Formats: sequence, structure tokens, C-alpha cells
Amino acid sequence: LASQMVNLIEFENLDLLHVHYALPHATSAYLARQIMAERGKKVPIITTLHGTDITLVGRDPSYKHVVEYSIDKSNGVTAVSEYLKQETYNHFDIKQDIRVIPNFIDLDRFKKSNKSHFKKAICPNGEKVVVHVSNFRKVKRAPAVVQVFAKILEHGIPAKLLLVGDGPDRQKAEQQCRDLGICDHTRFLGKLDEVEEVLSIADLFLIPSGSETFGLAALEAMSCSVPVISSDIGGLPEVNVHGETGYMCDLDDIECMADFAKEILTNDALFNRLSDNARKRAELFTQDLIVDKYEDFYMEVMQGM
Repeated sequence: LASQMVNLIEFENLDLLHVHYALPHATSAYLARQIMAERGKKVPIITTLHGTDITLVGRDPSYKHVVEYSIDKSNGVTAVSEYLKQETYNHFDIKQDIRVIPNFIDLDRFKKSNKSHFKKAICPNGEKVVVHVSNFRKVKRAPAVVQVFAKILEHGIPAKLLLVGDGPDRQKAEQQCRDLGICDHTRFLGKLDEVEEVLSIADLFLIPSGSETFGLAALEAMSCSVPVISSDIGGLPEVNVHGETGYMCDLDDIECMADFAKEILTNDALFNRLSDNARKRAELFTQDLIVDKYEDFYMEVMQGM
């Protein structure tokens, strides 16, 4: 990887190398920078931390010192949320300053569009649409989504659940769907490239994750004007504002999520307010704005060399 970075620096005549994740990319970038320095070219490194490099891989004792070294040897470091920044300082002996620059959203791609024909096919009787999008890892709590949806049906709300994605917990979620007898109201759509088409017909987005360093799936839903109900962990409170763009509940509080879902799905005025606020909130994370922040940081780092 370091060799590939050296080749790229030379071929493209790069002035700066921006890498993502501490392991292995920041480690390899440090080696590439040292090689280039011996060849008479200074190439600063910016490392962006995303989450698993800190919250999962980095906490393995066998990697800890390499992670710390790679971060501290970077010329600039960013994290995608305040939560991740604090987690990094809490679990590692880091001397480097960490700048928070959040993930961004393509507002032109992720916006509510007219998909009435699609919604009519899914909901021929005007049912509400509840959506979940994830990689179905255990931490995403996909079975909890099914539980919340079952409670929504118990409240007497005609609704359909669309689950987008695939992964280890998909089978558990499907089995729970069978056990609860709600498979007629549920569809597992698998992996989709154009998830914004599903979000365009959604009335509610559920993200009961046990860990999220940012919550990009929630932001994509909000950009499509969909209210969000999430757990109140990690970086999610920095995206989903309780009472403004949706609601947050304690981890695994199924009743809380179902109660808020009932409010949103049965109160048109509330839904419209949350929907409008969700899109406005997403506009704070527009691609152009966040890219400008990165470019400003590039210049700051390069001027400090």
C-alpha cells in the first residue's frame, strides 16, 4: 500500500495525501511520506477517522500503539463527529489536535422525488411506509426494527416495512418477521444502488443502532425529508435533533420508538413539520460546504509545513 501511495504521489505530482482510517492507511501514508522525504519532496498527510478504526480495530491491544503512532505522525487529523473525536482521546494517548469535519450529503441525489407509482405498488391501500437501511451487522439492531414495526401494527396503523441492505443479521430479522406473523407487511429488498428511490416514498426511518460514529444513513433519509427515530448513542444526536427532525430513544427501548412512530404516522401536522426540518437540517451537511472545510484544512496544513 505504501508503494502504491509513492507511485501515486510521483505520477500525479501530489502536494498532499489525504487518507481515511488509521489502519492501514495512515500507517502506510507515514511510510510513503518518509520515502518521498528522502527523495526531496515534502508531502503532508491528513488522516480522517471514521469509526471502526477507533471503536473496533484500534482498541485491540496489539494495534493500539501503531494506531497512536500513525495518528500522531499525521500532519493533520479529522474525525467525522465530536463523539468520535472524544472517543479517540478517551481510548488513545493522542497528542495531535483533531478537527471535526462531518460527513457530507449530495442534496441533489438525496431529495424527495415523485415516486407515487412505486408507492402505489407497495401500498395499494395507502399504507404508511417505514424504512430501515443498513449492512445488517449485529450493531445495527435490524431485529429491533422488526419489533418496533410489529408494535406500529399493534397500534392499528396500516403500514409496510421496507428493509434495504444485506448482512449477518438479515436471517434473524426475517425469522423474527415470521415469528411475529408480519411477513405480509414486510419486504426485504436486499442491496440497492438507488436507495434514494425507497427513501422518497418513506414516511419514517428507523435506525436503532447500538453504535454509530456519525449516522450517514439517517442523514440520507433526512435529506429526502423523512423523519427519523434513532437510538441516542454515538454521533446520532449530532445528526438527528430530538423533537425537530425526529426523535431519539434509549438503546433497545422498543416501546419508546413505537410510541414516537405512532405520533409521527398519525399526526399529519407533526409529520410535515419534522419532514421540513429534516431536509433543512440535512442542508447543513451539503457536499459543497463540507468539501470547502476540507480544502481550507488542506491549505492550513500545507502552510504549516
